[in-house]
Amino acid sequence: MTNLLTADPPPDTLPRRIGRVALGLALVFAGISHLTFSREEFQAQVPDWFPVDEDVTVLASGAVEIALGSSLVVLSRQRVAVGLIAAAFFVVIFPGNIGQWLEHKDGFGLDTDAKRFGRLFFQPVLVAWALWSTGAFSALRRARADRP
Repeated sequence: MTNLLTADPPPDTLPRRIGRVALGLALVFAGISHLTFSREEFQAQVPDWFPVDEDVTVLASGAVEIALGSSLVVLSRQRVAVGLIAAAFFVVIFPGNIGQWLEHKDGFGLDTDAKRFGRLFFQPVLVAWALWSTGAFSALRRARADRP
């Protein structure tokens, strides 16, 4: 049986590489914005029910985004594992996006419930982007096919 995280990753095609680097750079930019010029904007979006201080949440998520983004760009041999972690990160932060919609919190131009609701549909795109661009979709299929 193939170990998904330690097996050789699938071939890295040019479109996947471009997608992975673009996602990585976007995450690094978002992380830097969490820590600097958009910090207050992100703080305003932390759901009221989240048990951690808004500033700590924003700083921690920014640091994670920088680490994930950097890893997507430079860790090509570990891209499947990084893709799975990035996809999991997008799933973990999704309740915050739902909270922003349910609590009617404005931020980054999302100033109506319709806009906030529409944003929810972009999160699965990020999950798919992380899995596709890193070859994790292919690796998951290969691991499933190798199961006895």
